[in-house]
Amino acid sequence: MQDGLEPYTLSLSDLSPDQWLEEMQEIGESCGFFEPLGNRHNAAFVEKGDTLLVSFESLPAIQALSEAARPVGFDLARANDWSCLTVISNRDTWFRDGEVYGFFDQMTDDGFFDDFDQVIFFGAGPCGYAACAYSVAAPGSTVVALEPQATLDARITEWDDRFTHMRRTDFSDRYGYAPDMLEAAKAAYVIYDPSDRLGAMHAALFQRSGVTRFRARHLGGGMQAHLTQMDVLEPLMTEAASGTLDSFQFARHYRKRREHALYCKKLFSVLEEQERPVLAEAVCAYIVNGFGAPRYRRKLKAMRQARTGEVDTD
Repeated sequence: MQDGLEPYTLSLSDLSPDQWLEEMQEIGESCGFFEPLGNRHNAAFVEKGDTLLVSFESLPAIQALSEAARPVGFDLARANDWSCLTVISNRDTWFRDGEVYGFFDQMTDDGFFDDFDQVIFFGAGPCGYAACAYSVAAPGSTVVALEPQATLDARITEWDDRFTHMRRTDFSDRYGYAPDMLEAAKAAYVIYDPSDRLGAMHAALFQRSGVTRFRARHLGGGMQAHLTQMDVLEPLMTEAASGTLDSFQFARHYRKRREHALYCKKLFSVLEEQERPVLAEAVCAYIVNGFGAPRYRRKLKAMRQARTGEVDTD
């Protein structure tokens, strides 16, 4: 580990996967612990405050989404002076592995989670599934899951054809069906994109007591990155931890999508596909005025010419 730096501020960029894990091992051994969980998973714990953030993440996503190649859990924990347990997969595994089961069993048996005033589980997509599923190991915890899957058990979600390579993975045994695993949670927040049909169908399976679902239209497929770029992921996590996150607060934060160029461009594409030229032109003008975007300036000019019947003589 680099001397003189806090673990949450270290840069882990430009490292191979093996080198990255070696650095994480040094961080864990210096500030808490590091434990390999079989061939596909690792766990790193950094001890800081009396609140513990349990973050599920994949190494490829960490290296792709963070300029410093740091787990998002580190950034969220640093902002709130939390301790952080990061469970890392070498690819999208949904953390369906006996070594991971055993690790959380041991953490429960040892009373590890009882040492903290509060425990928060976090993840997105396959990692969101894991955050929900493993939260049962810490009854009374808070869970924040971005576009999670409920299960990939084909007997329940045969309509989801995105992850057919996982069909032989057992989702029916321990820590299996994520919505059921939330029964012991103090509160759970599921954020999903209603315009993503399959994602919304998974979110519907989480409809039960204690679970609050928030709609984030047009942010599916990379929601964690979008919310981070909008500077709203951190306050959402802080409010979830304090118990103040509700529909009003979520809507207040989600207004920042109007300042997020990628959201606006996605909205424009949707309106074009729906053949709604008036709204598409309005959004295109908003993009041009707010973000420049020469390509959209050309689109806006063409749309206005088509509407007025004018011919470009330039």
